[in-house]
Amino acid sequence: MTENDKQTEEKIFESATDVFMAKGMDGARMQDIADHAGINKSLLHYYYRTKDHLFNAVFEKIAGQMFKKFAPVFDENLTLEEKIRFFYREHITFLQNNPRLPAFLLNELHRNPARIKKLIQGIDINKIWSTLEAQHKDDLIKYNITRETIPQLMTSIAAMSVFPFLAKPIIGSLMEKMGYDFDEYIEERKKYAADFVIKAMKK
Repeated sequence: MTENDKQTEEKIFESATDVFMAKGMDGARMQDIADHAGINKSLLHYYYRTKDHLFNAVFEKIAGQMFKKFAPVFDENLTLEEKIRFFYREHITFLQNNPRLPAFLLNELHRNPARIKKLIQGIDINKIWSTLEAQHKDDLIKYNITRETIPQLMTSIAAMSVFPFLAKPIIGSLMEKMGYDFDEYIEERKKYAADFVIKAMKK
């Protein structure tokens, strides 16, 4: 592949990501992506034969970036509380940079649940629990966190950062009426959400 080919493929991929994020799989057209990339449709099909093939490439890359971002959560040198604070700092920052991602994933979940199921199947829950247990056995006992309750804790932690972005039109309007800036609210949430979860665990 020549340097020109690589640049064209990257331009197509970036354009496809923008269009899919804005319109979803069903709403996006190959012509939309070609127009966004500033190329003709035939050239687009040369690099990616079908919309499904292009969407799969975009989805897998986004998912990979997301999971790679949080790999340090399993760093054994961080305490459990530090990992929770790290998660909120990184996750909310990631969503600030990709604000359409939650709605994109939610739409895809409803459109093609098998794709999300396949993605989740790649996550070894037992390994995650074993890692946490090995690194934080005393804290898990202290906070009464068990293998049975870890799904509740994990989904609660994730929801506290994802929901404000999914409900931004409502929350943003409420913040405005109350004299708050949404961006400032989100920035403060990195610390507030972590404090809230840690205090809840200690009760």
